Amino acid sequence: MSDSVASQRFSMILLMVFAVLALLLAAVGIYGVISYVVGQRGHEIGIRMALGAQPQDILRLILGGGGKLAGIGVVLGLAAALGLTRLMASLLYGIGPTDPLTFAGVALLLMLVALAAAYIPARRAANLNPMAALRDE
Repeated sequence: MSDSVASQRFSMILLMVFAVLALLLAAVGIYGVISYVVGQRGHEIGIRMALGAQPQDILRLILGGGGKLAGIGVVLGLAAALGLTRLMASLLYGIGPTDPLTFAGVALLLMLVALAAAYIPARRAANLNPMAALRDE
């Protein structure tokens, strides 16, 4: 019995490893982009804080921007995934190729990873000293 499903098991393990690597690459990429954007907007963030913005306002601003970009990516990714379900249908057992629970779970996981990756640069921006940010320019 084990030998009869060995090739399918190997395919699923390989697919899982690639999925985890893709998730890790997405998190690192989002972190890098948000970190770069925060670095470029340091002067603006310093001005906002000097004019009275609270750290939670800055955190909300950066996380909101990252969340919008991640949301657009998730919507485009879901559309592409729905279009490519026929290619994966032969690898699925006990689940349909367009299972709504799976699609919702993956979308939620990707949004959580994106927000977690954007949180570190957002927190760094929220703790920015306004005088140091304004002096750098």
